[in-house]
Amino acid sequence: MTSNYAPDGATQLEIYKRVALLKANDERSRKVIMNGRLVMPYYSYRGQEVIPSAMAAALTDDDYWVTIYRGIHDMLAKGMPLNDLWAEIAGRVDGTCKGKGGPMHLTYPKKGIMVTTGIVGSSMPIANGIAWGSQLSGNDRVTVATFGDGASNIGAFHESLNLAAVWKLPVIFLCQNNLYGEHTTYEKATSAKRVADRAAAYNMPGVRVNGNDPIEMYAAAREAVERARAGEGPTLIEAMTFRFHGHVFGDADAYMDKAQKKAAMEADPAPIFRARLIAEGIATEEELSAIEAAIEVQLDEAVEFALASPFPELDELTKDVYAEGVVA
Repeated sequence: MTSNYAPDGATQLEIYKRVALLKANDERSRKVIMNGRLVMPYYSYRGQEVIPSAMAAALTDDDYWVTIYRGIHDMLAKGMPLNDLWAEIAGRVDGTCKGKGGPMHLTYPKKGIMVTTGIVGSSMPIANGIAWGSQLSGNDRVTVATFGDGASNIGAFHESLNLAAVWKLPVIFLCQNNLYGEHTTYEKATSAKRVADRAAAYNMPGVRVNGNDPIEMYAAAREAVERARAGEGPTLIEAMTFRFHGHVFGDADAYMDKAQKKAAMEADPAPIFRARLIAEGIATEEELSAIEAAIEVQLDEAVEFALASPFPELDELTKDVYAEGVVA
């Protein structure tokens, strides 16, 4: 990682716009559930907003992203429209998957958002398949696979890294290490001190970065993207962060170290980044406040759009399950 990949002021502002959107969306999601307006499973990503925001800023709309059930922030950062997202998580027909996927199965190919999967670690072999397709077709696209630290302990992680390295696939393995695999601390389940160290076994670069620092995160992402696009193969990025809430909404998170959680929340990356932009003259307080106010209006509209959208008809249960038959 070199200073050549550091984001300029305009790029930092673009990253912040994504961070602000993700933060506001998570806060709105929890509020809507608490108010009883929607009943749905929800996996809060609060605290992890910088990672996908910086990663997405290093990609194009044509590049691909495969994520996991705690991946709404990845989808929004990559460009999924709010109306489509909210209609889907509300189970309505105007959603990205016609209301049949919900928050754990989002997709929006127009922006390269290919799959959200509820199976731990399965983002990686899927991403390999997409990256292989890019390699065969020569379309110059890069694929990102997002996963958590716990997923680095399953077979799919090791098989995927090995195959990607052997075939030099244009794929980036992005581990959002929030220190907890569901309810288990990293130290209790993982022998390696760092997930990034495991890259050495597969002859690929392994980089550990502060995922809450937009400058550091963007630089690592940009370098990995350029390597992949140049045909130099995959990179494993371990982005260190912390999730502010339990594994799933409603989880009392009693298993979390209270002092650790308090320190992480006091070091909330969103307001720190905001203050840095103002201090460095990249944006003014008024400009950032206007951005944030516009996001709140968009969220108002998205929630109302979702709740006004109809539920899918019962015959949708049998659609999109098998390929449509062709009469001979």
